[in-house]
Amino acid sequence: MPRSWSLAALAACVTVGLVAVPSPQPVTAAAPQDDAKKKFKKDVEASIEKGLEYLKKIQAQDGHWEAQGGQYPTSMTALAGMAFLMEGSTLKEGKYSDQVKKAVDWFLAPARQQPNGMIGDVRNPTEQTRYMYGQGFGTMFLASVYGEEEDKEQREKLEKLLKKAVEFICKAQTLKKHRKAEGKEVDIGGWGYVSAAEGNNFDEGSVTITALQGLRAARNAGIPVPKENIDRAVNYLEACTTPKGGIIYSYAGGGGAVGENGRPPLTAAAVCCGFSAGQYKSELPKRWIKYCKDNIPVGKGRQSHDEYQTYYFSQAVYALGDDKYLEMFPLLKADGKTPKVYGDLTAGEKEQLLTWSGYKDATFQTILDNQDKTNGSWSQGYIGPVYTTSINLCILQLEKAILPIYQK
Repeated sequence: MPRSWSLAALAACVTVGLVAVPSPQPVTAAAPQDDAKKKFKKDVEASIEKGLEYLKKIQAQDGHWEAQGGQYPTSMTALAGMAFLMEGSTLKEGKYSDQVKKAVDWFLAPARQQPNGMIGDVRNPTEQTRYMYGQGFGTMFLASVYGEEEDKEQREKLEKLLKKAVEFICKAQTLKKHRKAEGKEVDIGGWGYVSAAEGNNFDEGSVTITALQGLRAARNAGIPVPKENIDRAVNYLEACTTPKGGIIYSYAGGGGAVGENGRPPLTAAAVCCGFSAGQYKSELPKRWIKYCKDNIPVGKGRQSHDEYQTYYFSQAVYALGDDKYLEMFPLLKADGKTPKVYGDLTAGEKEQLLTWSGYKDATFQTILDNQDKTNGSWSQGYIGPVYTTSINLCILQLEKAILPIYQK
């Protein structure tokens, strides 16, 4: 008997008193594991909404956000703006389009656009001494907006700003010579807290990664980025890689976490950059990801620079998915030649893999546990709730895959 009956057929049955009721189908109780996954997903969605509402509530009237004590307004506005873009809102559409528009207007104001292409508030003390963070994050945010913008006039404004911002980043890069182990001399170049064009040839890993992500976002949006600057930056990261696979703080100053082992947060950021370029099988990203897997405990309490580290490592593991780690580090069958597929692995071998599903469960739960249930913020770390809240919201929304900079 068909599941859907016509009204005429039902009427005929009623007339003769023979309405047949289809036999009820057996109800299969949802597996407890499925129920737990659904609840966890709802908890994550609720956490995201609370966090976004918090950022919405504390946005300044002129459109910016800032860290504790009024610090780093350019970086904070860019990161908070990214959290809203990842939700799906744009300049003209979405639940938080007003917040995105106000943030973009803040960046487009003459006070934030310097003649040399620098983005930021030069009146702010932290912008004067560490403005390259804001330059990188600001370029990433505005390029992400530009990539989604359809209004011709607004696109022209953003394009003009972004071209100058990219030019500023490229001129701010250091230029040094490095001799590789095989004897070949190459140009390397990173970025420091301020521009190398000011006569300061200092560079360090965290700013270098921030600048690289800004350049990558600009390139994704169609803004020209000179290849030589990218090549010098990749050479720089390679030169900063220790034999154990970690990235040191600075090429000139060294600075590994333990001796010359490297620093996990910087290495996680380097992995993110390597994967964003599609480098899953080349030797350098493999060394970085292996180092991170061995040195970054997942979901086991706070560490130094925890938000920064988790922000970048989450992007890297998301790009790995559940299969690429096994492709990068294949396990062989008994013949010693044939790579195993996931179905061939023992339970113990599966536990040794680095997978997004396993990482996500532990990391997301830690993030949810640390959220302030009264106002929706995260306040861990010394920079303040705007930074930590924005970072965590970006992590929790990675799977939405809305912005090219965060896509696999």
